[in-house]
Amino acid sequence: METKKALEGVRVADFGWVWAAPYCTSLLGYLGAEVIKIESRKRVDQTRQGSILEAENYAGYDGAPPFNNANLNKKGVTIDLSVPEGAALARELVAHCDIAVANMRSGKMDKLHLGYEDLKKVRPDIIMLESTGFGSTGPYRHYSGFAPIFASFGGLANLTGYTDGAPNPMSGVQDLRAATQAAFSLLAALYHRKKTGEGQYIDCSSSECITALVGSEMMEYTMNGRSLGRTGNTDPVMAPHNVYRCKGQDKWVSIAVGTEEEWHALVHAMGDPGWAKDEKFADMYSRHKNSGELDRHIAAWTIRFTHMEVMETLQSAGAAAMPSFCASEILENPHVLARNVVTSVEHPVLGKQYVLNPPWKLSETPATIRKSAPCMGENNEDVFMGLMGMSPERYQDLVDRRIIY
Repeated sequence: METKKALEGVRVADFGWVWAAPYCTSLLGYLGAEVIKIESRKRVDQTRQGSILEAENYAGYDGAPPFNNANLNKKGVTIDLSVPEGAALARELVAHCDIAVANMRSGKMDKLHLGYEDLKKVRPDIIMLESTGFGSTGPYRHYSGFAPIFASFGGLANLTGYTDGAPNPMSGVQDLRAATQAAFSLLAALYHRKKTGEGQYIDCSSSECITALVGSEMMEYTMNGRSLGRTGNTDPVMAPHNVYRCKGQDKWVSIAVGTEEEWHALVHAMGDPGWAKDEKFADMYSRHKNSGELDRHIAAWTIRFTHMEVMETLQSAGAAAMPSFCASEILENPHVLARNVVTSVEHPVLGKQYVLNPPWKLSETPATIRKSAPCMGENNEDVFMGLMGMSPERYQDLVDRRIIY
């Protein structure tokens, strides 16, 4: 008997593009939701154009690895939303859905007559989430934004990097962080609807999603008037707490000591060097005060070994250490392989593709990857004539007039 999925029976109209909304709906798809990707050849998703990630195996709009990675499990339809008849068709589709998700600039969905008030008319209990740069209210509501902007406005970029270096916005990963919080809010909305029968509108500000990740630094300013800056790899309390060079080309290991027991384990693993007995390293406060000298001593030891040797030596002794892995080391790591972090899907254009599995293991309702991303308009007939009951004549007319396009 097939295992039931957590969101089985939930249908999502995905108006998203690039990463923020598409990754959000992908997370719902992993949990079993039926996600219908709505796009158009008139406005092609950037990830279909290979502009997000240069890939040797890019094979056109229907063969773009970045699009595949962000849209697994989904069905795909094409609607020209820029014309009234296209927007009307999209509303017809939403009438069959539980959730609608978009990440256009604030106010754009309203202009297309696809805003929350429009969608409620066709589906009164619809849950709609709009993910924008700065939310739908406030003086910045109409500003455009991408991942580095979210990190900069959200405060994370100013905290990330070396003390004497520039802020680090970390680029596209911020889209995925906002998307994860968006998916969680949709789960809460589904729970609320199950209890009350009510849908709702979720105004998701991506920059505020990033601010939520730096709560302790925000509280530091709120309570103590201190605006913290970049501190590199150091910690306010722990020492040693840094990344140290190892043998080999650009190989590093992270070492963090949080207790006296771990400190003694580290010292013993390093062969009980004489410098470790100095009063300057007698306790956590002293080690933190003299962290620069301490780091130089530890680096002189780690450089003699590979990053894997350092990890194995210190972890065996009871001290926390982990290499800074490159992509190949992650994919070939025995723990990653044992956890089935990576799986493969068969793509109709690209062939066999390796993708990341969902990061959570659910015993009763497993999260799974069932298919590759859709080719453009792959499920037009299935959705429009099947799900929506459209006649073949009307369907062909909309295709001919490039409403379905």
